[in-house]
Amino acid sequence: MKANAALVRARQAAYDAGMSKVTNLNRFRKDKARAEKRARADENAAKHGRTKAQKALEDARSDKAIRDLDGHERE
Repeated sequence: MKANAALVRARQAAYDAGMSKVTNLNRFRKDKARAEKRARADENAAKHGRTKAQKALEDARSDKAIRDLDGHERE
């Protein structure tokens, strides 16, 4: 029985050495979709994830830039 187990292990080792591992394409597809979703979420958080004070400051700067531009108009 021990000889049979050794033969099985030797065959398995030869099989593992000569063959590549089976890849699950569904897993790669789902991992890719998750990574894309995470990247999109990070992008949206950077774009829209601002505090109320930051939004107010940006609005004030925008309004000031418009007023400054209008102030330089010639009649």
